[in-house]
Amino acid sequence: MMTDKYSAVTEEKDENTIIAERRGKLAALRKQGVAFPNDFRPQHKAAALQVQHEKTEREVLEADAVTVVVAGRMMLKRVMGKASFATIQDNSGANAEGRIQLYISNELTGEAAHEAFKHYDMGDILGATGTLFKTKTGELSVRVTALRLLTKSLRPLPDKFHGLADQETRYRQRYVDLIMSEETRRTFRARTAAMTSIRNFMNEHDFMEVETPMLHMIPGGAAAKPFITHHNALDMEMFLRIAPELYLKRLVVGGFERVFEVNRNFRNEGVSPRHNPEFTMMEFYAAYVDYKWLMDFTEAVIRQAAIDAHGTADLTYQGRPLDLSKPFHRMTIVEAINKFAPHYTNEQLHDAAFLKQELKKFGVEPHVISGLGALQLSLFEETAESQLWEPTYIVDYPVEVSPLARASDTVPGITERFELFITGREIANGFSELNDPEDQAARFQAQVAAKDAGDEEAMYYDADYIRALEFGMPPAGGCGIGIDRLMMLITDSPNIRDVILFPHLRRED
Repeated sequence: MMTDKYSAVTEEKDENTIIAERRGKLAALRKQGVAFPNDFRPQHKAAALQVQHEKTEREVLEADAVTVVVAGRMMLKRVMGKASFATIQDNSGANAEGRIQLYISNELTGEAAHEAFKHYDMGDILGATGTLFKTKTGELSVRVTALRLLTKSLRPLPDKFHGLADQETRYRQRYVDLIMSEETRRTFRARTAAMTSIRNFMNEHDFMEVETPMLHMIPGGAAAKPFITHHNALDMEMFLRIAPELYLKRLVVGGFERVFEVNRNFRNEGVSPRHNPEFTMMEFYAAYVDYKWLMDFTEAVIRQAAIDAHGTADLTYQGRPLDLSKPFHRMTIVEAINKFAPHYTNEQLHDAAFLKQELKKFGVEPHVISGLGALQLSLFEETAESQLWEPTYIVDYPVEVSPLARASDTVPGITERFELFITGREIANGFSELNDPEDQAARFQAQVAAKDAGDEEAMYYDADYIRALEFGMPPAGGCGIGIDRLMMLITDSPNIRDVILFPHLRRED
């Protein structure tokens, strides 16, 4: 391969020098009146051409003279005297190579166009018309008869062999990451495929997709610390949505018996490999079902999303097998503690004083009004949660930490609620809905008392939601699935930022 003396970036050149040179080229294009044209229309995609002609013999292509019109970003370039080669990349590489080689020559492309090409830079976006052929090595290529520079790239791409080495730069400059990394492009194609699968699955089961407000006068639907904003025209404090739950259940009251929303939520809490302040959930609600039906349905949604996005529900996550095709496990909070921390006796697990002292060993200071169920839940979080690798439903959550869930008819103090854990992470949360307005009002009052006692994540009293329940909500069940964490599993991504196109980062210095 010969050195491209026109566009090769030497180590001696700093980025500012390179940008200045490219701006000079753009200035020349402006003088010619040919900068940033918008009248070129590609008619073919590289991946489709690669698939279509994968087995076509060289001689057949030569005889057929197939004309193509393609466009893409220049990723490779070789200048070889009277002939040159370039490789352009388009967005078609989902299941095949989204690149195709261009052959530019004085004879076919024209000496003027070829000379202009020699001054093009890596990252420029080109449009080309020509006929297909295969090189001696079998590479599908285009003999270019017409070539145009569609977009001048002013900044140099990273080294093609290393891409963006710094992880934070990949997140911050996602546009460059997408240009350079097929793995990144594959991750977000898989996310789109999974979301399409989820929507199709919900539609097939008679759920109606809806949209609810993102600005709330009262934050509700979850125990979380909200982002606070101000509405200037109304001169009132408002909150970014922490969950759409209470609005979706208002729709169930109104007669929409099966609804779902793919929603963006905002929680003013920590940032970690599993947490982003802005995240995506899929919440759904169905009349005349309970939490047992919800577990079966949630399992089916997740399994189908994995199949449609990954091709199978038998996954590998961070080097360990993860099979979503098998029935998910189910156990209570106490059963999970017994399994993963068997040194605790049944007597100890039902002794509030013991649990408070034990939790202090983990650095957990229980709230002063925490009851037995909440203490057991805290111990579960410290001893068992992270060990739930295989998909597992934890059921029978205490009433005091489940202010929107229906209480059990048979076991005092617990609710018909579950959380789904996979690879030690919470993926979904659902329950039989509390549709008794008087019980719900009392639960809200208890949350207000907890907030007054210092619990910043406790819920507010929502009088309008109580009014809605007083009109009558049918028996129902609802669940929220954490889309970002689910995508981490499906795409084998260790960090939630890997599956969010533009994750939150600190401001650049």
